[in-house]
Amino acid sequence: MSVASRKLDDNALRDIMVPMRDGIRLATDVFFPQNAGLGPWPAIMERTPYDKCAARVNEYTRDHPDVFGREELARFFTDAGFVVVFQDCRGRYGSEGRFTKYRGEAEDGFDTIGWIAAQDWCDGQVATMGMSYSAHTQMAAACLNPPALAAMICDCGGFSNAYQGGIRYGGALELKQVTWAFRHALRSRAAAADPIAKAALEATDLRDWMQRLPWNAGQSPLTPVPDYENFLFDQWTNSTFDDYWKVPALYAAGWHHSMRQVPSVHISGWYDPYAVTAVENFTGLRAHGHDTSLILGPWTHGNRSRTYAGDVDFGEDCTFEAATGQDFVQFRIDTFRRHLLDAGSSVKPRVRYFVMGGGDGHRTGAGRMFHGGAWHNADNWPPEQTKPFNLFLSDGGALSEMPASAAAHSSFLFDPARPVPTIGGPITSGAPLMVGGAFDQRETDDLFGMSSPGMPLTSRPDVLVFETAPLTVPVTIAGNVGLRLFVSSDRPTTDFTAKLVDVYPPTPDYPHGYAMNLTDGILRSCYRDGFDRMAALHPDEVAELIVRLYPTANRFEVGHRIRVEISSSNFPRFDVNPNHEVGKDLSPIRFCALNTVHCGPDYPSSLILDRLA
Repeated sequence: MSVASRKLDDNALRDIMVPMRDGIRLATDVFFPQNAGLGPWPAIMERTPYDKCAARVNEYTRDHPDVFGREELARFFTDAGFVVVFQDCRGRYGSEGRFTKYRGEAEDGFDTIGWIAAQDWCDGQVATMGMSYSAHTQMAAACLNPPALAAMICDCGGFSNAYQGGIRYGGALELKQVTWAFRHALRSRAAAADPIAKAALEATDLRDWMQRLPWNAGQSPLTPVPDYENFLFDQWTNSTFDDYWKVPALYAAGWHHSMRQVPSVHISGWYDPYAVTAVENFTGLRAHGHDTSLILGPWTHGNRSRTYAGDVDFGEDCTFEAATGQDFVQFRIDTFRRHLLDAGSSVKPRVRYFVMGGGDGHRTGAGRMFHGGAWHNADNWPPEQTKPFNLFLSDGGALSEMPASAAAHSSFLFDPARPVPTIGGPITSGAPLMVGGAFDQRETDDLFGMSSPGMPLTSRPDVLVFETAPLTVPVTIAGNVGLRLFVSSDRPTTDFTAKLVDVYPPTPDYPHGYAMNLTDGILRSCYRDGFDRMAALHPDEVAELIVRLYPTANRFEVGHRIRVEISSSNFPRFDVNPNHEVGKDLSPIRFCALNTVHCGPDYPSSLILDRLA
């Protein structure tokens, strides 16, 4: 379509119905630079399931805390010489077709990029941007190698492997998929068209339903909107890493080797559920020669201009603006200028990451614990300045650099009816059940699943604690985190969870100290030999597991302790293993599991870190 072929309303085309390969048409808005006669221009595309006309909650900056409207945001880019294209994903808002979460985004993104490039207002270059789902749509399309794709900025998303970060993790389902599905079913076209279905959803208390897990398809809070129930149960019941997951929309890592080499930026936060995705896309693409960069801050999902995450403040220097010297709007403009208009050279360093810690732990005026931190630069991930650093578990809950000299074990009873409640972490879309961020690991009155407000999680009999003595020198870590465990259980399947914690000593503000969660992870034991197969545990077997935690970076100060907390549940962050039979994650039959962690010369269970030299 030519710009001159229809009258422009304030230099924009609204609700163009762009045809896809199967004939379905997607609603698209196009915004042009002020002088429409001077094209063609490079284009920037964002595809969203959240209404192309509605403001994104993450589109704010430190100096502009109010969210930018969509037209206002588009004008920043059009004033810089770009066409901006916003599109509703299939089956959402103005677009035709049925919405099936994630799975059609590769083909629809490829077709839309091709349509944009063919317009006479486009110079043949199409860059992509967007956060979360809009980042997923970018990587999905990139897997199919659209010829016009010129650059990408993937903010808090862009699945490297959704089975291992975003939908499932360690074999468990991330229950943010439940809360997301419920919230957006309420806003779906199906609910709008069926007042009875909408009324049923509005009358549903999801907190009550979550106390009644497991569900069956047709008997769940999503039953009034079957399309949403169907994709949720597909994610839940496809429990091994098979062909269901190995599609471009969910598994960019499977296409890293064959993607066209276009520059890309990957952004995430330590308390964002896509830190793993950002790291894996950066390392995977870089290994195949791509011009790519990585930015990791102490942020929750999309909140790059806040100084806090949850109940912890990191100081004014933690923002995106402090990391890059510009706000996120100008950063994107300059990045696209560099790559689409040849306006400057590539930016160094490749990796910018925030090391949390260094603060004095006082309570701020806003009531948050001050942890502080500083930005660091590197060329790789993990940073090339790091060295492997292992801390070994031993008898009595010790955690030390020396392997345990004597055999020992610690056991606990895991009751799936009384799971350990989630307190913060890398979470988004968790309302009304959970929120992301850093918190003192104590139960509070408003905590979903709490049993004893004011009590630390470590007081539970089903939480094992291993920690160092108070540190005599600071320890700084930056990189990936894992926990090597030797375990046994009296059930054929169970879970093992791990949480890395920075333990503050008591202070006047926090007389019990402050146990700040840094990162966490989980492994369903049947996947210990790989996620494409399931293997039962035998009662007389001691099995080796590697529990992978999210990446992080933190400075543990003198007097602090490094702690790892081990259990078998973290709910509602992850679904709860019924401990029934391998592969029966939704079994209504539940068993308590007697789980044991072994350590000593024959079973060197250890925390695996990267220590910054």
